[in-house]
Amino acid sequence: MKRSQLLTQVVLSGIVLFACKPSETKFNYPMTVKVDSVDTYFGQPVPDPYRWLEDDQSAQTGEWVKQQNAVTFGYLDSIPFREKVRDRLTQIWNYPKTYAPWKSGGKYFFAKNNGLQNQSVYYMMEKLGDEPVEVLDPNLLSADGTVSLTAFSVSDDGRYLGYGISRGGSDWNEFFVRDLSTGKDLSDHLKWIKFSGISWYGDGFFYNRYPQPRAGDELKGTNSDSRIYFHKLGDSQEKDVLVYEDPQHPNWSFGGSVTDDLKLLIITESTSGNALYYKRLDQPNASVVKVVEDFENDYSVVEHINGWLYVHTNYQAPRYQLIRIDVNNPARENWQVVIPESETDVLRGVTAVGGSLVGNYMRDAHSVVKVFDLKGDYRHDVEMPSLGSVGGFGGKLTDDITFYTFSSYTYPAVVYKYDVVKNHSEVYSTTALDFNFDHYETKQVFYTSKDGTQIPMFVVAKKGITLDGNNPVWLYGYGGFNVSLNPGFDVRRLVWLENGGVYAVANIRGGGEYGEKWHKDGTLMNKQNVFDDFIAAAQYLIDQKYTNPSKIAIQGGSNGGLLIGAVVNQAPGLFRVALPAVGVMDMLRYHKFTIGRFWATDYGTSEDSEAMFDYLKGYSPLHNISSSAAYPAVLVTTADHDDRVVPAHSFKYIATLQEHYKGVNPVMIRIESQAGHGAGMPTSKIIDEWTDLYSFTFDQMGMEPYMGK
Repeated sequence: MKRSQLLTQVVLSGIVLFACKPSETKFNYPMTVKVDSVDTYFGQPVPDPYRWLEDDQSAQTGEWVKQQNAVTFGYLDSIPFREKVRDRLTQIWNYPKTYAPWKSGGKYFFAKNNGLQNQSVYYMMEKLGDEPVEVLDPNLLSADGTVSLTAFSVSDDGRYLGYGISRGGSDWNEFFVRDLSTGKDLSDHLKWIKFSGISWYGDGFFYNRYPQPRAGDELKGTNSDSRIYFHKLGDSQEKDVLVYEDPQHPNWSFGGSVTDDLKLLIITESTSGNALYYKRLDQPNASVVKVVEDFENDYSVVEHINGWLYVHTNYQAPRYQLIRIDVNNPARENWQVVIPESETDVLRGVTAVGGSLVGNYMRDAHSVVKVFDLKGDYRHDVEMPSLGSVGGFGGKLTDDITFYTFSSYTYPAVVYKYDVVKNHSEVYSTTALDFNFDHYETKQVFYTSKDGTQIPMFVVAKKGITLDGNNPVWLYGYGGFNVSLNPGFDVRRLVWLENGGVYAVANIRGGGEYGEKWHKDGTLMNKQNVFDDFIAAAQYLIDQKYTNPSKIAIQGGSNGGLLIGAVVNQAPGLFRVALPAVGVMDMLRYHKFTIGRFWATDYGTSEDSEAMFDYLKGYSPLHNISSSAAYPAVLVTTADHDDRVVPAHSFKYIATLQEHYKGVNPVMIRIESQAGHGAGMPTSKIIDEWTDLYSFTFDQMGMEPYMGK
């Protein structure tokens, strides 16, 4: 079909929203033209009639997006309480947020948001207690707040700030350098950077980047040939010195960072797990030393101390351990265990600060912090105020003072100043929020999945809630890539709670809550465990009389969007509302876009084997939509600048669902402009999006929301 003919058919399709109650509404969705596109896998033909929607830059796709949004926003605009929801979200969001400071280049830095600023502003103090000086306000970089900060690194002498920005939510970064004494940017401007830090050394810094993509492929083309460069201040990017590449493996990616003592450049090479190399910086023309060349495990260097690399790893330790490697004798047989693997808890990370090693553990998905000496001998725990999550403890080995942040579902973030030597914590800053948290409580429950595995779940609700099977429930999950869902504060959830809603988070397999085995049990041909665990979570909430299927909303994003798409196909009658966000919906082609190939460690690919193809096709959300299923109300969310999970996933999924679903529930897509996978989204757009998620959900559940305390 010619492109002009395709465009004409899309434009001529009508959009009509009948004026009646949502439960009785029939929606006339845009006619999505089908094309003759078929892929063959191991002799099996698989039609892909909406392949043309993968071209996100075409006029046809642009027109389709406009018409889909017209239907969606036509419905959302008709919800009578939508503006009340927006007002309450705005009101509850409007409180000052001060984040934990950190020390760099001999100075202290921190971020602050006055409440409704689109992006947080960064400040500097020469020493703690000084009047802060503003050093970078990302809100000044764009009129609509869609330019966000992605990197912030101060030179060792404290003279310069290297910072990175993203435009419109894209993973593509640009780097700049600011003189901290004048507040002015230098001429340095680096482009085509993804997933890179800024690691200072001497008169410049190390970073990694990709070649410039072809025109039109910026947001969907495969990213390959990652390389590490050194940029000297004042030079154009063309003069940057290539430090490391691997032309034999163009699909692998790299990271480079300098140790605090400025003696080593640590290089990681990733595909499945990561390899670990280093290059001596105190020896001219030193070659790269390859410590680990297989990709069987994860290795993260904590620090280089007196000739030893302290490395956090799951090598021979599914719940992780800390080892040390002699840089002069790095052979595996010479490795030494410093902090051994725990029998029960997962060692999530280690920092070297205050002459000590601070271990951040996870126990049944919440935080436990332990302090050790450099030999690995246990000293003491850092006491936490309640069940929740902690982050921070950054700094250098010579810094006795560090900071950490604690929060939970009903415990807004508190920043603590911590003296490592004295083991003394004191409150540095608190969150002042006009909400009565004493009325709510968090419980951790355990339920049984399909195969008998016990799965933990956090349940947040008003104290004394009546278990009559009629409470609205918002069930959230992820289930992949070793990502753990830990209890933390999120102001967006308060609107749901104050309307009598129950918020539940299922710590399903595929995550990292119990270490690498828990992760692996939800990957590849074990992926069905993830869906079974989530379905069992909903069933538990029903069995325990929290709710019933007409009152359950489910949500997940990215890999969690895949989760929602899959369980809606497998158990459509169990949920009332489904909210898949930026989801991986086409499991047969996901690896063909941007960095999708890196997800093969969790998913496998349709080209690996016939068995793997059959397994992926068996749960792929796009390929299992049924014409006979009674689907819940579905609101898909994605964005035009998502170059991680490209929007074509969501486009093709909703087009297929609209084609096959015969019921009256809305099956819609909300496509945000000038936004990406979620990171860096301005406050105004977040409030807009959550206004619509809540309005859609309240309306479909027949709830008249109370917008107050």
